[in-house]
Amino acid sequence: MPRLTPAVMRTLDILELFLEAAAPLTAPEVARRTGIPRTTVHELLTTLVAREYLVRDEPGTSYRLGVRFLHLGNAYASRFDLLSAANSVAREFAEQSGETVNVAVREGANVFYLAKVEGRDNLRLPSSIGQRVPANVTALGKALLSELADDTLDALFPDAQRLPALTERSITTLTALKSELRAVRERGVAFEDRESAPDTRCAAAPVRDSAGEIIAAISVSVPVARWDQQPERHWAQVVQRGAIQLSEQLGYVVRPSA
Repeated sequence: MPRLTPAVMRTLDILELFLEAAAPLTAPEVARRTGIPRTTVHELLTTLVAREYLVRDEPGTSYRLGVRFLHLGNAYASRFDLLSAANSVAREFAEQSGETVNVAVREGANVFYLAKVEGRDNLRLPSSIGQRVPANVTALGKALLSELADDTLDALFPDAQRLPALTERSITTLTALKSELRAVRERGVAFEDRESAPDTRCAAAPVRDSAGEIIAAISVSVPVARWDQQPERHWAQVVQRGAIQLSEQLGYVVRPSA
């Protein structure tokens, strides 16, 4: 069994103490209730204040929970609201289109699949619920990366000349990826042409939260032969409708076009 980290355990003991406290606590009270040495308590409290997990009340003798706990709580609630909504919307659009629909979020340079509903064909895709796939090789990933700043992309892909590849058509340089992301921003839709799986094309659109931030993406995956039976804008409209529906369920207000 992996070893637990004492410093982290002590920090969590302090935070959990504040979760239970009805009023602000002083450093001596924290030390007494947790049994942690006073010097260590002061160091941990100072760190937690600096990271906004705690707030020091005037005149600086007591502490209470900070705004970061609200952020964490909202993120937790958002993820599970998203999971339920993602499954519902994925099922609806898979039934409407007859194709495979995925919903994913970004985790670093990867996409993490939250929902997947198979279409009429059992496609050989690298995706399954709970799986991670390099973001640069999928339409979902391109949609999720599309509004990131260049310096953020540089940090996500430090080896700019050797991005992960799943097929010979995968984008493997950061320069090419950035060019593709500019096109995604202009269109509002990302496309994938056999970049993560042979004989399969995809379209994806970003899903936004109540603040308008991209927090997920929804895609439709289609065999190449059937994709070519429809204009590209057809598949774009499928995922855009799905993205709007999912975004609205998460509190995003879609502004009418001028």
